[in-house]
Amino acid sequence: MKKIFLLILIMGSLRLFAQTNQQPADLVTGLYWSPKKDAKIQIYKKGDHYFGRSVWVASPRKDNKNPNETLKTREVLGIELLTDFSYDNGSYNSGRIYDPESGKTYDCKMSLNGDLLKVRGYIGISLFGRTEYFQRIK
Repeated sequence: MKKIFLLILIMGSLRLFAQTNQQPADLVTGLYWSPKKDAKIQIYKKGDHYFGRSVWVASPRKDNKNPNETLKTREVLGIELLTDFSYDNGSYNSGRIYDPESGKTYDCKMSLNGDLLKVRGYIGISLFGRTEYFQRIK
């Protein structure tokens, strides 16, 4: 009986350890306010990468600033704004962010600090960029 109890305890500990090792990267998933609180952004995982799309906008409108003529007629609601982030040692790197206000796409990195998602878009190197904060919606 003791051996069975010990085996169950060890298996449970290994399972908890495996979940703990996978969990920190996924903490970013969820719903966030945009910096101006005029949109809600859903961060989700596809495969090993993280993405974000608008799931609510205060003022529905077309993506008319997009440089691609065929995309100018699409709704801003539902656009994938954050694409292809990989998790590495506490930060989300190598991603891209699309700004529907300007129609431009930038390199981007993110980090999570409690309920604040720090998003830095930049051109070339991170030094030349802008940081915005997205507040998690509880």
